[in-house]
Amino acid sequence: MMTIGTTLAQFPAPVAKGSAAFVAADKVNLDVLEGAWVRPDGGYLILIKKVGANGQLEASYFNPKPLPFAKAQATLDGATVRLAFELQAGGYSGSTYDLVYDATNDRIKGIYYQAVMKQKFEVFFTRK
Repeated sequence: MMTIGTTLAQFPAPVAKGSAAFVAADKVNLDVLEGAWVRPDGGYLILIKKVGANGQLEASYFNPKPLPFAKAQATLDGATVRLAFELQAGGYSGSTYDLVYDATNDRIKGIYYQAVMKQKFEVFFTRK
């Protein structure tokens, strides 16, 4: 796991729900997100079982035991597919993943905020 540095700028800033740039995720096919995604630096796993209405994700986190996400959402920002996850259990309360789908490499990448340590890390997940 790498700590975040000056490369944070390579990840687009989040888009506010009320802004003109925000497009509801249910207007595109986000089924490509379904499946198991593993973070190679620690074996952490995100399992996306289903993409529902408005981009709501039926997803779980494994480290290695399963932890439910308090929030799991996909949105479309122009051509960028964004994923937002929040944990509120198992010593991870307030920890988040803000990720984007990289279709070229079929992976999801972005920033993991570890709330207990109050640190951000650049991370990526590959399809298992």
